[in-house]
Amino acid sequence: MKTALGLLLAFSLTGLLGCGTYRETSKYQLANGYYMTQSRERVYVDNEEEVVYVYPLRKAENTYQVDTVRQSKQAFPRQRSENPPTNLYLRNHSFDVDFLTIPFKYRPPVHGVPRQFNTNLNGAVYFGYRNDIYHLKYHDSPIRHFLRHTTHYGFSFGAFTGLGGTAMNPTVTNDAITLEYDGFIWSNGFSGILGVDNVTIGLALGWDNLLDRNRQHWIYENKPWFGLAFGLNLN
Repeated sequence: MKTALGLLLAFSLTGLLGCGTYRETSKYQLANGYYMTQSRERVYVDNEEEVVYVYPLRKAENTYQVDTVRQSKQAFPRQRSENPPTNLYLRNHSFDVDFLTIPFKYRPPVHGVPRQFNTNLNGAVYFGYRNDIYHLKYHDSPIRHFLRHTTHYGFSFGAFTGLGGTAMNPTVTNDAITLEYDGFIWSNGFSGILGVDNVTIGLALGWDNLLDRNRQHWIYENKPWFGLAFGLNLN
């Protein structure tokens, strides 16, 4: 049991360390690609080192092509001295694959046992539909240099499945067992995730299945719980 939970923790740490840089590039920062503006116009974004270029699209033969001829492209340099352009919102949609860790679970009262607040190790893979919004705006400085700033918002809703641990003792089995140990559980459920820049947090609704012979005695078998989830994007 401890070995399995150790492997789960190792997987969590590997994901955090190995995918952190890739996540920042693909989700937090504005990447090259197609987006929708606040006026519902489709555009292509070319995010270079010093300037973000926003190109309009033109429809030709039932496909959209980047219009590099027109002079209506917008340029958002990292720094400018004149008055900045209007703030720009860019939006895109994607299928989301996350690794979730659920450090806190609230379990409602059941079989005479009062409400519980569990802090056992839990990890899950999350699949959902994601909506990312990037807000480009300029901040004024005391010397009248306008500095570009991009704020990222992400919204996602989907389902998760994963493994975790739970405390097993006489209280949570209606005295059907006398020993105390850490049980191995399989968790499933749904989660809504909100991301603002580098912070990703969500709420989860799930249920657990104990993976040993005492599941028939466990009072929380298939009972709903509510949890706080933290996410790491994997795609």
